[in-house]
Amino acid sequence: MDTVMEHIKKVFIDLKRNNQKITMLTCYDYCFSKLMDGLVDLILIGDSMGMVVYGDKNTKDVTIEMMERHTKAVARGAKRSHVVADMPINTYNSPDDAVFNARKLIEAGASSVKIEGNWPGVVSALNRNNIPVMGHIGLTPQSAEKYCVQGKSPEDAQRIIEEAVSLEEAGCYSIVLECVPKDLAKQITEKISIPTIGIGAGVYCDGQVLVTQDMLGLFVDLRLKFLKKYGDVGEEIKKAVNSYANEVKAGKFPTDEHSFN
Repeated sequence: MDTVMEHIKKVFIDLKRNNQKITMLTCYDYCFSKLMDGLVDLILIGDSMGMVVYGDKNTKDVTIEMMERHTKAVARGAKRSHVVADMPINTYNSPDDAVFNARKLIEAGASSVKIEGNWPGVVSALNRNNIPVMGHIGLTPQSAEKYCVQGKSPEDAQRIIEEAVSLEEAGCYSIVLECVPKDLAKQITEKISIPTIGIGAGVYCDGQVLVTQDMLGLFVDLRLKFLKKYGDVGEEIKKAVNSYANEVKAGKFPTDEHSFN
């Protein structure tokens, strides 16, 4: 019988083989999780929460305790989509640390975890403990000094290709490619058997991921070339809040309709 890890890997490899594009969005709470559950293949509790939820300048202050709390909330709302949780910075510096911290996220409700960078030893250790792992290469926000396209030089491109192969061999079930040229993403996607999920990596990846607050127009602190807004929910929220405040001040809310007798 397949282990959980083997089953998950088979599911995603089959999606790639059948040319079925994979969809992933970030989520950090129960309400959003219920709304998107079943509409996307994967829900990612990303350490991007540091920026879009807590207002930090980067993802580096997110802790494992924060990830546990948000993973529990998301898992309560997600019954059909696969839930994957980011491993925060400095929680997988060694295989033992990785297993210890990943178990916390699995116990909180995640079905798999995601790590940034080329850590084949960590991936192997997690797999030995039946913990499925999604890789993440190219731009890795936990270690990046600045956000820019990666792999533009032949040397950097070759390094990223080798990292993808290394992570596949170690046992990752998929790999996020962030901010790499589309032709490099194409090379990697064709070279490895596990799916690639792009964010700023062009059209040739096996799937795509965006930060939900970005694609809904809720987070406007960053202007990113690869971002497409699918709604302007931020403006709708402003309108609703303004209407509420005006009605309260004018004595129009609440009315008898909203009162108990």
